Amino acid sequence: MIFLVVALTAVAVGLLVMGLANIEPAETRLVRRRVASLQTSALTYSELRERRRRQAKRDRFGSLLQALGEKVGQRQVADSAVRLWMTHAGIRHPNAIAIYVASRVLSTAILGFGGFAGMAFLGVRAPALYLITAVLALFGWMFPYLYVDGRKKKRQLELTRVLPDTLDLLVVCVEAGLGLNQALVRVSDEVDRLSPEMSDELSVVNLEIRAGTPRDEALRRLGERTGVDDVRSLTSMLMQTDRFGTSIADSLRIHSETLRSKRMQRAEEAAAKTTVKMLFPLIFFIFPAIFVVLVGPSIFIFREFFGGF
Repeated sequence: MIFLVVALTAVAVGLLVMGLANIEPAETRLVRRRVASLQTSALTYSELRERRRRQAKRDRFGSLLQALGEKVGQRQVADSAVRLWMTHAGIRHPNAIAIYVASRVLSTAILGFGGFAGMAFLGVRAPALYLITAVLALFGWMFPYLYVDGRKKKRQLELTRVLPDTLDLLVVCVEAGLGLNQALVRVSDEVDRLSPEMSDELSVVNLEIRAGTPRDEALRRLGERTGVDDVRSLTSMLMQTDRFGTSIADSLRIHSETLRSKRMQRAEEAAAKTTVKMLFPLIFFIFPAIFVVLVGPSIFIFREFFGGF
């Protein structure tokens, strides 16, 4: 009986993971697929056919999720705020919102009905049965949101962490005589080993400029795509420098020093918070152990002194 609940939960999690996997950028999947096909020259025909069959199944499953999401959440699919939120997480697939909505609906339904059936089969009574079903359904509804939001926070933290080093490389390239566009191309190639996320963002800026987008517009879109305040301030500074004709190298150097000071202040702030964060572990875990060690022997001494009690 417990195995039934575990099996239903495993099926729900598997479907949810498959749905979220289809949210990855289409270009990344195409590149990986192409590289994999080039690396499988030594494979047999049957293995290639099996791999293509599995890929076709994943594509069909992704199309089903897309159709379900478009029917269920038409207003949310057309919401630009949701698309911007998913762009901050690095998800740029055109059908990502539909797949995201479908994943929430499917995970809620599967976990809700699966939990209800499993608990009813185990003989759980009505109040606890309804409570467990509601908790599982709520978890299924919130898990895709928490997954995407976690990716967003992790990506923004990575961009914030690597931005000062990226800006230092940009200063070196500009002072070496490169123009801003050529410096962005060079920095995007060099920073790929340090942060693929930052390299991808700078590559998108370079591609937009090559496609004919004005540099100010490409930089403004960079700030909107990342959603990081430091990146927005950097793009605003570059736009103003380009507009007023001031020295880009001097502006970048000053801004780099400012970002480095901000990073130091964030580190000092995190260090100052450790005292408060350590208070609760000390109260609930350290102090009781110290109390037992210090006061425990005295209890036996008093017990012998008063003749036992």
